[in-house]
Amino acid sequence: MIHGSDKPRYDLVAIVLHWMIAVLVLVVGALGLSFEAIPRASRLFYINLHTTIGLVMFGLILMRLLWRLTHPVPAVDEKWSRLVVLASNLTHKALYGLMLAAPIVGIIAYVWHGRVFNFGLFKLDFAIRSQKSIYEAAEGLHEALAYGLMGLVALHVLGALWHHFIARDGIFDRILPR
Repeated sequence: MIHGSDKPRYDLVAIVLHWMIAVLVLVVGALGLSFEAIPRASRLFYINLHTTIGLVMFGLILMRLLWRLTHPVPAVDEKWSRLVVLASNLTHKALYGLMLAAPIVGIIAYVWHGRVFNFGLFKLDFAIRSQKSIYEAAEGLHEALAYGLMGLVALHVLGALWHHFIARDGIFDRILPR
């Protein structure tokens, strides 16, 4: 928790991880949504980019989850309604669940599509032959999880904006960089 103001805030590590993950979720989501518009000849490059950034994002999400488990969130203001606190807790748990599940299923789809992770300096090949029944099911689930995640992200952003501009209760300020 950062001190220096009269309200409890997230610590610097939590704030930095939150905003890095937020940017990467948007970048990975935008890449995923653009695959059909990308010419087939260069699509594999963008799929690999989506996957590589997604792996970085997944690592940061694991770090954020570990940090959150070992560092308590700022105290809840007694004036906040129980409904707001419950909605926030449920939304955050769902966000973490989807941010973990979507990349895991995406990795399954990628590997069972017979693709090789190309990290520029080296490649990681699991030598798994393409298995359409597995990768198609995994791609469909990955896409559904990603849409669910984007929907929750939109709800999360709308909630943060509502707290900041309408309720003016200081909840959004807790995660803003100073």
